Amino acid sequence: MTSGSKIADDEAWAAVLARDRSYDGHFVTGVLTTGIYCRPSCSARHPRRENVRFFPDGEAARGAGLRPCLRCSPDDVSRDERAVLTAIEAIKSAGQPVGLADLAKRCGYSPTHFQRVFAKATGLSPTAYARALQNARMAEALSGTERVADAIYDAGFSGPSRFYSAAGKRLGMTPSAWVNGGRGVRIRWAVVPTTLGNMLVAATDKGICRLAFNESDEALRRRFPEAALEEGGADFANLLEEVIAAVEAPGDHSHIPIDVKGTSFQEAVWQALRQIPPGETRSYAEIAAAVGKPGAVRATGTANGANNVAVLIPCHRVIRSDGSLGGYAYGLEIKQRLLDKERHQKGSQHE
Repeated sequence: MTSGSKIADDEAWAAVLARDRSYDGHFVTGVLTTGIYCRPSCSARHPRRENVRFFPDGEAARGAGLRPCLRCSPDDVSRDERAVLTAIEAIKSAGQPVGLADLAKRCGYSPTHFQRVFAKATGLSPTAYARALQNARMAEALSGTERVADAIYDAGFSGPSRFYSAAGKRLGMTPSAWVNGGRGVRIRWAVVPTTLGNMLVAATDKGICRLAFNESDEALRRRFPEAALEEGGADFANLLEEVIAAVEAPGDHSHIPIDVKGTSFQEAVWQALRQIPPGETRSYAEIAAAVGKPGAVRATGTANGANNVAVLIPCHRVIRSDGSLGGYAYGLEIKQRLLDKERHQKGSQHE
């Protein structure tokens, strides 16, 4: 590849063959026989390898006499990427939500179009992204101090009322539960048999906080040693039935409430996972690109593995770029069976 890019030709060609969207904006593919250049994920028929030359960007390709592909508009990739990065920096610098119109103006887009561009890249709206960053600061502040009062100001809140208002909406648990192992929180749980093995389901009053296969209540007690754990319960039964149905008959289960916490990056990854339709998969690289961090493939895998709510946050739908399953906390057999269930269900719906 020409100077200016750190991507080797073999890696670039593999990305082209896989139509890997995570490489869009990092190089372009020049096709010497047609005189055009494309983004790596272009849906056009693949050219012969000997007719391809890779360039770090569209400017370099145009300097070699090539013109942009009308099908995939490769120059728009880098423009959108720059716009999203500009907006993220503005949000981080402000430390609070920045108006959509203001962000769009800075990036040279209309508000409506920029909202779509930002959401496509990160999986979140600009407002939700700013809120996730503040939640991350809140979690980090709480985990680093024993006094909630100190954490309020460390997280950047102007006072206790703003902090508790945000915490009540997002954390599910009270702020002190984050540093006290669930103290003051009631968690109902059950272990039920499924076709995939025994499944542990646990929920706070806000939603499902743990869904795992072949895990006992002892593991739950270690996660929340100070919580009030109660087995079963009539008001828990209906929620449990919905969770079992989501496992046995996969589909859209976004209506099932969940109560999870993570860093802003983890939450962005989890949000991107919930956007994958049942019966489909994405690569780790594609998820990294979807959250605006195309170089953070390994970190994406780590965030994937940190998911505490299997199936409802469908980390099983993420595979490697070469099509292999990759990893799964509960074993590859369960991951494959989940994918098979979803593909069968999707096929049945189209018959």
